[in-house]
Amino acid sequence: MAALAEPSVTLPDGLALALERVVALHPNCDLANPGTPSATVAVLRQRHAVLDYLVLADSPVVFEGAKGGHTVITDLRVDDVLPELRAEVESYETHTPGHREAVQRLVLAQRQVRNTPDGYWVAGTNPEAAQHCLTGSTLLRDVRSAAVMSDGVSRLVTEYGMATWDEVFATLRTDGPRALIETVRKTEATDPTGRRWPRYKSGDDATVAHCWW
Repeated sequence: MAALAEPSVTLPDGLALALERVVALHPNCDLANPGTPSATVAVLRQRHAVLDYLVLADSPVVFEGAKGGHTVITDLRVDDVLPELRAEVESYETHTPGHREAVQRLVLAQRQVRNTPDGYWVAGTNPEAAQHCLTGSTLLRDVRSAAVMSDGVSRLVTEYGMATWDEVFATLRTDGPRALIETVRKTEATDPTGRRWPRYKSGDDATVAHCWW
């Protein structure tokens, strides 16, 4: 937030600076360890009549057009990495020994290609990751509202197919983010072992911010 408060700072440069600052707070940690925590990033910033966006990994920014329709900005490069191991994970029901073991193999393999040219990019200890974001701008007049969310929310549309973006934004307008997240959790509760929707885990972190003008 501090790095991006200056409008002249680009979103990638601001993210890189933020990563550098976080790394500097942990001089005694083994930050070269591939298991060091990392995160997806989704940013929406208003500069007067312009909206800038940045997405790193699979937490999307979704625009609701002023005249209808939706534009989804998301980075799905992780889906192209280690497809055989991902398929193995999804072949098991969640909460089973086979699933846990397959997930562990996938996690260990992902760590070796995370933030490398042969893998995918997330916000970790390497500021270079910020230069691999998806970025762009749109005019405020072309947007009715926007939602910045984690993939734990967007999967209601993209993976479960239990809502349209029109329905998502209708819920956000009338009942707010909490109601949308509750809908996601109720949907996941109908398939607790991943039989209907094979997945990495029963439910993922669910966060959403709704902005409208």
